[in-house]
Amino acid sequence: MRLLIMGPQGVGKGTQAALLAEHFNIPTISTGDIFRYNIKNKTELGLEAMSYTDKGELVPDSLTNKIVKDRLAKEDCNNGWILDGYPRNAAQVTALDEMLADLDTPLDHVVALEAARDVLLERMKKRAAEQGRADDTPEAIAKRLETYEKETAPLLDIYESRGLLVVVNGVGDIDEISGRIISHLE
Repeated sequence: MRLLIMGPQGVGKGTQAALLAEHFNIPTISTGDIFRYNIKNKTELGLEAMSYTDKGELVPDSLTNKIVKDRLAKEDCNNGWILDGYPRNAAQVTALDEMLADLDTPLDHVVALEAARDVLLERMKKRAAEQGRADDTPEAIAKRLETYEKETAPLLDIYESRGLLVVVNGVGDIDEISGRIISHLE
């Protein structure tokens, strides 16, 4: 199964992607995790990415598209995958369409998690306090939510028009939410 998991920051994409990956025995590919690894290890890519993420800005498509395609081509993705945090804009949708055509691996579903803005803000404040992520300042959080609403949320219409979109309420018990997702997918 090949899935995208989408939704605003703080909605629980990473948590749900991990549970779905375990359930379907497929890898989760998180652009955020890949960039955080590179930032933590101060690689060239990480330092370049950090110049954007520290300001709450998205990493440029050219960097993101390259790492996604390389990752999707790896052997552990042969039986499926979950992409978390990609695509984030119309250009990335086009890039992903081209990647999947090249790899002959069509997309099966797009899961969109939804939650009210106040719930998202509260979750991200809690995450910042617990994990101390440098990109979870109040200013960066607000900017990421604004960017999501402007650039990424409209992509859901594209996937809905293709008959791939599954919208799920992202509020509630973690296992309850994953149960809702799985019931839509199976």
